[in-house]
This record gives sequence, structure tokens and C-alpha cells, in this order.
Amino acid sequence: MTPSPTLYTVREIADTLRIHPRTAYRLVQEGKIRGIKVGSQWRVPESSLLEYIESGLQAVPKKGKDDKKGSEQLKLPI
Repeated sequence: MTPSPTLYTVREIADTLRIHPRTAYRLVQEGKIRGIKVGSQWRVPESSLLEYIESGLQAVPKKGKDDKKGSEQLKLPI
């Protein structure tokens, strides 16, 4: 039997990303974080959450020699 994917609620996504639940809901509703609607509630597969986080990591420019050490910030596309 194939193991079922881990599905997160919008509140769990908000807790994981440490953002307000309304922000997490907007990200899912706008498709920035891919999810599925089960009845009236959204569920987000773990793979979609990881893709979203990875997209934020890839968007960070590489540090050049003019950059200050320790000033690297990761920004997710909110």
C-alpha cells in the first residue's frame, strides 16, 4: 500500500512559517502555496510547503565580496 501524503491545515502552515493564519490562508488561496480543498477547508501537502520554502531559498542572491558577513536574509514570496 502506498503511504498517504502528510497534509497540513492552514493553521499548521501558519505555525510552521510563523506567520498569521490569515496570511497563510491568503498564500494558499492565491496558489502561492499549492493546496487542495477538502469540503470548505484547505489542506496543503508537505511537498507543497517544502517547495514554497525552497523557492524562498532560491530567491536569495548569492553573497558577493561587497556584502557584509552575517547579513544574509531569507525571504519567502509572501
